[in-house]
Amino acid sequence: MLEAGKEVLECYRVLKKTGDNIVGELLRNAGTFYQWQHYPKGDVYDRDNGSQFYYHAHPKSSRPGEHGHFHTFLRASGMPRGIEPVPYGGDAVWPLGADSLSHLVAISMDKKGFPTGLFTVNRWVTGDAWYKAQDVSAMVDRFVIDHAQPSWPVNRWITGMVGLYRPLVKDLVRERDAVVAAWREAHPDQDVFEDKNLEITSVADITVERQIVRLRALLA
Repeated sequence: MLEAGKEVLECYRVLKKTGDNIVGELLRNAGTFYQWQHYPKGDVYDRDNGSQFYYHAHPKSSRPGEHGHFHTFLRASGMPRGIEPVPYGGDAVWPLGADSLSHLVAISMDKKGFPTGLFTVNRWVTGDAWYKAQDVSAMVDRFVIDHAQPSWPVNRWITGMVGLYRPLVKDLVRERDAVVAAWREAHPDQDVFEDKNLEITSVADITVERQIVRLRALLA
């Protein structure tokens, strides 16, 4: 976790030299920034390990001061063998087989281009398949973007962020499942995975520097 944190700080260091930040680096040649649109176009996808991410923004953010957020995923090709989505008998179409993917965690970014929080979402938000928390936790360990396009610093940073907060991400995924289960029980007539009244399923505020200080203290 500390080594991942050092990667995050290294990305900040090199970007600061030119007055840049993570979000600005990713959007450098994107033109006008439109809400809902994925950045970069077509997402970032590492075919070797099935990891994927994109950045976007909503008209009304649930987090004050948020500019936008990253969504991270693992696709079927990168998942541990034997993992399958939970049984589903609703009307929505889920990506299955080789096209399946699972949302891992979202990273909120402020207007200065720095992370302020982590959160998980209901299935309809990202259109993935739904895997139980235990399986998603195993996927979190496999997330890495190991190439240079469209930005090496951003790819290293987002890999580092998932590594730095790996236990917290897994806690948030477990909380996600508990929230969904409680919602299903309270709304038995609704398809819980498609209920637009349930969007954010767990959230935590973060500060990278504070996390690294804690880790160094623990290791000392």
